[in-house]
Amino acid sequence: MISEKAAGIAAQCRHYAMCKIDFLGTGLCPPGEDNHYVSYYPQGRMDLYDALAKGLIPVTERLVDIANTCTLCGICDKQCHFVTELRPMVVMRALKDHVGSHIAENKKIVQIEEDDILKQFKKVVGEKNATNDPAILVTYSNDPAPMAKIQMPQYVVLPSGREEVKNIISVCNQFKIPFAVRGNGSSVFGIVMSEGVVLDMGRNKEISMDKDNWKINIGAGVSAFDLQIEADKNGFRVNSAEPSALICSNIMCSGILSTFSNSYGTGADNYVDAEFVSNQGEAFNLNDKKGPNLFGFDKQGSPSPGICTGASIKLQPVTEDEEGLGIPFSSFDEAATFCRDLSRRRIGISIALLGGEYISTFISPTSDMAEKVKTLFIETLGISFLVVVIGDKYAIETIKKMAPITINDKLFRLMMLSLPQMVAGEWIEMLGELETNRNLYELFCKEEMYPLLETVLNPSPEAIGSVVPEDLRDFYTQLYSRPEMTNLAWLSTFRILSSRMGRFKHVVAFIGYAPLDKIEVIKKMIGEFKRIGDKYNLKHDYGFLTPVDLGKRAILEYDFYIDHTNPAEIQQMLRAMGEAGPMVGEMSMNTKGIQWINTILFQGFSRKENFLYR
Repeated sequence: MISEKAAGIAAQCRHYAMCKIDFLGTGLCPPGEDNHYVSYYPQGRMDLYDALAKGLIPVTERLVDIANTCTLCGICDKQCHFVTELRPMVVMRALKDHVGSHIAENKKIVQIEEDDILKQFKKVVGEKNATNDPAILVTYSNDPAPMAKIQMPQYVVLPSGREEVKNIISVCNQFKIPFAVRGNGSSVFGIVMSEGVVLDMGRNKEISMDKDNWKINIGAGVSAFDLQIEADKNGFRVNSAEPSALICSNIMCSGILSTFSNSYGTGADNYVDAEFVSNQGEAFNLNDKKGPNLFGFDKQGSPSPGICTGASIKLQPVTEDEEGLGIPFSSFDEAATFCRDLSRRRIGISIALLGGEYISTFISPTSDMAEKVKTLFIETLGISFLVVVIGDKYAIETIKKMAPITINDKLFRLMMLSLPQMVAGEWIEMLGELETNRNLYELFCKEEMYPLLETVLNPSPEAIGSVVPEDLRDFYTQLYSRPEMTNLAWLSTFRILSSRMGRFKHVVAFIGYAPLDKIEVIKKMIGEFKRIGDKYNLKHDYGFLTPVDLGKRAILEYDFYIDHTNPAEIQQMLRAMGEAGPMVGEMSMNTKGIQWINTILFQGFSRKENFLYR
């Protein structure tokens, strides 16, 4: 019997792959670490149960093994609730029960025969690391992207390095089998599926530090989070993307974009070298003079140059006095101008202009709390936008002179650990009696108010733990007792909160570059996205802005949200995307410096000068 409750949860998996990195210090799903295939991780088990509910796959020998190896340890519940509020343990139990009942009733367990092509792949990667079992294949067949269609591969292969990738491509070409490369989770664009072979690069997790050359060498299976952990251990930082994203996949797709791009740059600014296997099975390096010119940019678009099997990433220095600072604004114009001025003056390392949706979602442990916090920030305190800066003590001191109203680490921690009390609102009348002529945040953020706020709001890890389900309260209390969980610099570096953006629904992010010296153009673009979102009745909101190139340009994100299991919403999203693309294209023709991310697809190694200054 299929559980309707479990099937509903399973279908909602966002494919963000946060269950494949140890971002909360809980450890990882043991069978996932042992077997590498996504089917053995919680994300894959969710897809498996969804596939069973839809009658897409039979019970196979591999499916029995996947169900039996799940220990019901509960790690997935903690990780997934933190990101999406989903409770995958319901699905994990239902999967074990379904397979157990199948066996108890002596129903057929399908044995999948090997063919000659699979045997060739196994010669390359080993017996365990290539398969044609539907219980593995189905978890590589779909993507929450609205334009993606289910596409079951014939084989999934787990190469460990460049030589194995070369030999896999040789087999593919010999038998004329198409292939696709997959990172940790979703591509957002729906480009990681194939009817032939899917190469999952997750086995190649090699990391080697080269301190003398200020670089770190990584294999194609290294995630942004794990790379940042290794850099941090050695006193460095790297410019990295979403924590679960595989760095090489991210670079190949569109290059690394982060709030640290303000000082570390984007495109080819971040890489020293990289190694590839071409679609013809030939090995080359990024810096080979006779190799393909991946530093260039083709505005008409470019096909994938092959598979990136490793990269050398620049290490960035970190000083011991770095800290975070938030600068609240009620006006986008003032906030964007402030960001631009900071970047032009070379003040701060990471700079981000966040909207109300980002602010509230990042700091709130539940979606219900996020909605209340958003209302509190915008309507009560008057904080519609927040500029978040990471800098050393000299930068922080300077910013405090430029913007006397700031949120330092102490106040940020106080706010995060007293969110339930803040949204209750009993303290607001007290502030209102003290000051009525200005935005309330101007009084709230004064340092002399901190003792009073601490007394009234009584911040504590127990308070933030009180709003989650009872069985998770002790875990959240312990989690938020750790100082890094309320530290702006740590949270900005490791980016674990950004995964919460898809908590309400799957997020479809429109990301690109815009001229920061023309704020009116950026506002017009945001206005057009809002008009399109309203027109198609989709949840949407401004995301963030980060200056690059000393304030000449900005990375801009606007977000749409859809239930990827709802056909009607998918159609509305496709119509919205069909309208948003030409809108951005037309604006880019009229204004220099606008470049949308989909035009950089497969050109992530190109120099930004080639696409931002063309």
